Amino acid sequence: MTRAALACLAASGALAFGFHALVAQPSTTPLTSEEAVDAREALEIARQQQRNARSRAERLEGQAAQSREAAQQALQEAAALAARVQQAEAAIAAAEAELSLVEQQRKALDAQLAERREPLARLTGALQTMASRPLALSALQSGSLRDVVHTRAVLASTVPVVRARTASLRGELDRARALEIERAGVLADRREAESRLESRRRDVIARAEQERILARQALGGANREAELAVELAEQARDLDGLVGRLESDAAMRQRLAGLDGPLPRPTDGQAVAAPRQSGSSASRNSPDRFLLPVSGRVAEGFGETGVSGGRASGLAIVPRPGAQVVSPAAGRVSFAGPYEGFGRIVILEHDGEWTSIVTGLGQVSVEVGQSVTAGSPLGLATQGRPRIAFELRRNGRPVNPLDFQR
Repeated sequence: MTRAALACLAASGALAFGFHALVAQPSTTPLTSEEAVDAREALEIARQQQRNARSRAERLEGQAAQSREAAQQALQEAAALAARVQQAEAAIAAAEAELSLVEQQRKALDAQLAERREPLARLTGALQTMASRPLALSALQSGSLRDVVHTRAVLASTVPVVRARTASLRGELDRARALEIERAGVLADRREAESRLESRRRDVIARAEQERILARQALGGANREAELAVELAEQARDLDGLVGRLESDAAMRQRLAGLDGPLPRPTDGQAVAAPRQSGSSASRNSPDRFLLPVSGRVAEGFGETGVSGGRASGLAIVPRPGAQVVSPAAGRVSFAGPYEGFGRIVILEHDGEWTSIVTGLGQVSVEVGQSVTAGSPLGLATQGRPRIAFELRRNGRPVNPLDFQR
C-alpha cells in the first residue's frame, strides 16, 4: 500500500473518530457542583438580608422623622444608620457570592470549550488531509475510489454536525465574553458597596460615641452600675451565673418600677391626679420579635451539638470581618465588656423578663445602663475569623431565637 493510501486511511480514521467524538458530546454541561449550590444559597441569603436591612432602615428613618422626643429620635437615627451599614455589608456579600458563581461558570465553560475544540481540531486536520489529495491520484490506486466514496459519505453526514457544533461553540464563546462583562460589573458593584460601607460605618461610630456620652451624662450613677457589673462578672463562675445574677437584678428593678408611689396632690380642686402605670405595662411593652444581631451565615443552630460536645443554647453566626452588630430589641444594657472565653459581650435586659446575650464582639460601643432600641449599634465583630453567638432567654430559660425572629 502506498503512502498516499495510508494517508487516506489515516485521514478517514481521524475523520470518523473526530465525527463520533463530536456527536457524542453533550450540547451543554450544567453547573451542578456543590460549590455552585453553596454560592447560589449564599447569594440568596445575602440578597434577603440586604432587603431586610433596607426595609428596616427605611422604617427607622420614618420613625425618627416623626418622633417628637429628641432622645428617641437620636436612638432611631442611630439604629437607621446601623441598618444602612448592614445593608451595605449584605450588598458586598451578595456581590462576592455572585462573583464566585460567575468564576465557577467561567471555569466550567473553559473546560467545555477545551472538550469541544479537540474533536473539531481532529476533523479539521482530517479534512485538510483529504482536501490535499488529488482526485486523479485516487482513481489510479486500487481501492482508493472505494475509500473516497466512503470518505465523501462520512463528510456528507459530518458537515451538518460540524455546523451545529460550531454554532454552539460560537454561542459559548459569546457566553464567555458576557460572563467577563458581568464579572466586571459585579466588581464595580462591590467597590461601590465597600465605599458606602466605609462612609456609613464612620457615621455609626461617631453617632455611637455621641450616644455613649449623652447616656453617661443622663444616667449619672452609671459608673457605679458599671463597676457593679464588673464585680458580678468577677464573682460569677461562668456566663450562666453572670446572666442569672443580672436577670435577678433586672427583675427587682422592674418590680420596684411597678410599685405604686404616693399620688401627687391635685393643684386644682376639681382635678384628679392620674395614677401611675402598673407593673403590667412592662409586659405589654415586652418584645415578641427579635432581630438577629448580625448578618451572616448561621453556622450552629439552637440545640445542635457544638464543638465542645454540649448542646447549643443559642445561635452561632459567621459574619463578615468587622461586621456591624446591633441590638435584637429595645432594652437596657446590663453588661458590656470583655468576659473570659467569650471575647467582648453585651447582655441586654428587655421588658417581660426577656434577656439577650451577644458574645464574640471585637469592639463594644455601648455602656452599662444605656437604653437601646431594636437595631441600635452594639459594636463590631472581630476582624479575624469572626463568630457571633446570640442567646435569647425568657424567664431565665434559653429559647430558640429563630422562633421569635423579626
